[in-house]
Amino acid sequence: MKQEEILKIENLRKSYENGQPVLKDVSFTLEKGEVVVVVGPSGCGKSTFLRCINMLEPIDSGTIQFKDQVIDRNSRDVYEIRQKIGMVFQSYDLFPHKTILGNILLAPLKVQNRDKKEVTEEAEKLLERVGLSDKRDAYPRQLSGGQKQRVAIVRALMMHPEILLLDEITAALDPEMVREVLQVVLELAKEGMTMVIVTHEMEFAKAVADRVLFMDQGVIVEESRPEEFFTSPETDRAKQFLNTFHYEAL
Repeated sequence: MKQEEILKIENLRKSYENGQPVLKDVSFTLEKGEVVVVVGPSGCGKSTFLRCINMLEPIDSGTIQFKDQVIDRNSRDVYEIRQKIGMVFQSYDLFPHKTILGNILLAPLKVQNRDKKEVTEEAEKLLERVGLSDKRDAYPRQLSGGQKQRVAIVRALMMHPEILLLDEITAALDPEMVREVLQVVLELAKEGMTMVIVTHEMEFAKAVADRVLFMDQGVIVEESRPEEFFTSPETDRAKQFLNTFHYEAL
């Protein structure tokens, strides 16, 4: 049964300042509750794609529609819409001078003007859920990379986003820390959170994705369900890409 279409992108184009194209006529739709994983070689435009969705990068042409509203980074309601499309980066971006709780509470209090008691209770519940309730008064420097990334996810969830964008959130982590972060994302997927995830973790992509987009040189080369993409990709380029992971596993 087809779900509500929450995001629609048509003919998206984006170039660097030197004129080199990054995204070439990309079109994409996302349904409410769907998890789409974007894979592809480094430099193919995956992260730029996410940043355009969240209006962190200007686009050259095309449209990005959130629900029934075409969005533009120059529109007056850009900050309101950006709250509904949360983003988690690989670099955490936590404020070093604030405690973990302070980092999490900042945006709900300052941007959304919510009640402090209410958001503190919600933050504590989310920290407990990701196994970090004992770190609420710690500072980022006292946490491991995996712990900081879980805090970054909690911080994004505190804004009550309708879509969550995750950009290579395990890329900066030691292998042993990867699992603890991916487990949180898997649980969010089971609960119906709508997500677009850029990752190089192929096993994770298989486990979490409803749909896989394979990008190369700024275009979506292939789009299919994970069981089809990882067992019988349609294009030679996708086969070549997946073979590099098989080689690394030998």
